[in-house]
Amino acid sequence: MNSDSLSARHKIAREAATLLYFGLEKEYKQAKLKAAANLAVHVLPTNLEVALELDQVAEENEGAARTEHLIQMRTEALKIMKLLKAYCPVLIGSVWRGTIRRGSDIDISVYGDEPEEVVAILKEHGLKISRVERVTVAKHGKPTSSFHIHVVTWAQENAEIVVRDAEEDGRKRFCETFGDELKGLRVQELAKLLKENPEQRFIPL
Repeated sequence: MNSDSLSARHKIAREAATLLYFGLEKEYKQAKLKAAANLAVHVLPTNLEVALELDQVAEENEGAARTEHLIQMRTEALKIMKLLKAYCPVLIGSVWRGTIRRGSDIDISVYGDEPEEVVAILKEHGLKISRVERVTVAKHGKPTSSFHIHVVTWAQENAEIVVRDAEEDGRKRFCETFGDELKGLRVQELAKLLKENPEQRFIPL
C-alpha cells in the first residue's frame, strides 16, 4: 500500500472517529462511509484504525479527567461483580480496555440460567434498574439469546449487565471492533489491577 493510500485511510479514520466521538454517528460502518463521502476518498480504514483514532480524540478532549473516570468506573464494576460472583462475571468493553470516553458505560457479562435472580440481587443492593430486555441475534446461522439489564450504579454510572447461558462461560468470543479475543477481567483480576496498575490498557498493537 502506497503512502498516499495510507494517508487517506488515516484521514478517514480520524474523521470517522470525530463523528463517533461527538455523536454525529453511532455505528462504525456508517461513520466510515460518511467520513469517506465528506473527504471524497474511496478507501476505508478498518474498525481497529478508527477505534485507535477514537481513543486519541477522547484523550485530546478529556485529558487527565479521563483517567480518573476510568478508575472510578473500574471500581464500580468491581463492586457489581462481587455482588454477582456466583455468576462468573467478566468485565468487558471500554472499561476493560481502558478506552472510555464521554457516554461510555460499564459492560459486564455474567453466566446463569435465571436472569431474574441477577435482577433481584442488583435491586436488593440499591442499584436502579432502568431497563431490561431479551436480545436474540443470529451467529453462524444459529440464534443466540441473552438478557440485558441496564442499571445506574451507586456513583451514577450507567452499566449494562448481560446474562448469558451458563454453558457459554469460557467460550471464546471475538471483538468486532479490535479484532482480538474478548478476554476481559474476572473479579480477582480486576481487584489486582486496581491495586497494582489501575490505568492499564488492553489494546492490540
